[in-house]
Amino acid sequence: MKNILVAIALLITGASFAQQKGMQEVTIQTSAECNDCKIRLEEILTYTKGVKYAELELASKILTVGFSPKKITKDKIKKIISDTGYDADDVKANPIEYEKLPACCKVNGMQQE
Repeated sequence: MKNILVAIALLITGASFAQQKGMQEVTIQTSAECNDCKIRLEEILTYTKGVKYAELELASKILTVGFSPKKITKDKIKKIISDTGYDADDVKANPIEYEKLPACCKVNGMQQE
């Protein structure tokens, strides 16, 4: 019985490792300004198919994204960020979406409050 439990535990651990094996992590410089930006970007990416996690470090404006390259590409992630109204490395923010952002989320927005 003990051997069966050990075998089951190993199978579960192995399956979890196999899921993580194909994951990649990328860092993207954004134009995010405030906590609203952080919430907006993390939420939209977290609910994107193929993205495992998204974490924005506000001080540096760097977004770290873990994703499955079989389901989504780095360029697609950058486009999603741009389409949300933010710069993503060399991809500029969609100007129409940028204008829809609250004032605090625009460039130097936190300094204007």
